[in-house]
Amino acid sequence: MMKKLVKQLILPGVLAISMTAMAQQVDKNQPWSVRMVESEMIRCPEAWQLDFQPRLKWDYCHGLELQAMLDVYDAYGDQRIFDYALAYADTMIHADGSIEAYKLEEYNIDRVNTGKVLFRFYEQTKEERYRKAIDLLRSQLDTHPRNEDGGFWHKQVYPNQMWLDGLYMGAPFYAEYAYRNSRPQDYADVIKQFVLAAKHTYDPTNGLYRHACDVKRQERWADKNTGQSAHSWGRAMGWYAMALVDVLDFLPKHEPGREEVLKILNNVAVQIKRLQHPEAGVWYQVLDKSGEPGNYLESTCSTMFTYALFKAVRMEYIDKSYLDVAIKGYEGILKTFIEVGENGVVEITNCCAVAGLGGKVYRSGSYEYYLSEPIRNNDPKAVGPFIMASLEWERLQRFGCFK
Repeated sequence: MMKKLVKQLILPGVLAISMTAMAQQVDKNQPWSVRMVESEMIRCPEAWQLDFQPRLKWDYCHGLELQAMLDVYDAYGDQRIFDYALAYADTMIHADGSIEAYKLEEYNIDRVNTGKVLFRFYEQTKEERYRKAIDLLRSQLDTHPRNEDGGFWHKQVYPNQMWLDGLYMGAPFYAEYAYRNSRPQDYADVIKQFVLAAKHTYDPTNGLYRHACDVKRQERWADKNTGQSAHSWGRAMGWYAMALVDVLDFLPKHEPGREEVLKILNNVAVQIKRLQHPEAGVWYQVLDKSGEPGNYLESTCSTMFTYALFKAVRMEYIDKSYLDVAIKGYEGILKTFIEVGENGVVEITNCCAVAGLGGKVYRSGSYEYYLSEPIRNNDPKAVGPFIMASLEWERLQRFGCFK
């Protein structure tokens, strides 16, 4: 049985898992970021298996988690981690730069996010296929359908809709491409996406942002007056928060409109602080129903908020007093969601598997809907942000400050 397992785990072109991993062991003395990466490499011996995938898929979850893993590689220098991530690109990117399982004509903004890891692979390897794949993904944004005001549709099959999720999927890649390829003319469009998303989803009654908006007000889930969905979903706000702090890495300090992005980020921080559970330190699945019957403390939004606050404080985008909120959030994540097996393998619990709006199996966006979606462990949408939040925490611990 062991010989069969070893044969399955060690494949050509894929990271050879160490004997420690074969024995399903993770060193409990390592930092949390490293422990989670090693745990994922045990659960998914090949990187394409991340996000519970049974077959090859080019999607945002792989990009989210592999980017976090590459950050761990940058911090701690374990070549196995880089090789594990690179194996995904080797599997998915063809010699001509085309991408396995990617169809530009679907115009799905989710598919753009994973392009961010290709910047790093091209930088390290100089393989032309990675540059060509990056250009292919960037070309999607040239013809991606938009609303009349210029906001990207979330997907072609969701016409006239802006979702907060989509800001994370497209905008940081868009900004990084502009930065790396000397396209300052693109920054205004990047900023516009954040401003429009805020305009279309902002709820003046509570300061939060709703999950999405149908600007044509045609969907059944859309309010007939505002076009907004019914609630502020935790992870949608989490995507938006991460997008804000990540895109600012590439926007020049004196770029017109950058202050608008900072203003939105500061409001997001205010709401995150306001809705943090006073004892647990984490956040609810449906933010505008925090504490109400049936609602539950959810790990994907909690890890996203914590990462965003840590980074925003470090980069001086928000007041340093929010560091206390981030620390409380991180400690709450460890206490509320993190479990460690006898073998040291780390699990993160209470992850909402998926939530959306509309679609073939219609998702109404009601409070009951968000509570009905499956909850599982080790969803990449919690794993990736947990790794990134852990790296921020570990930086703070090593240096006593963020500098």
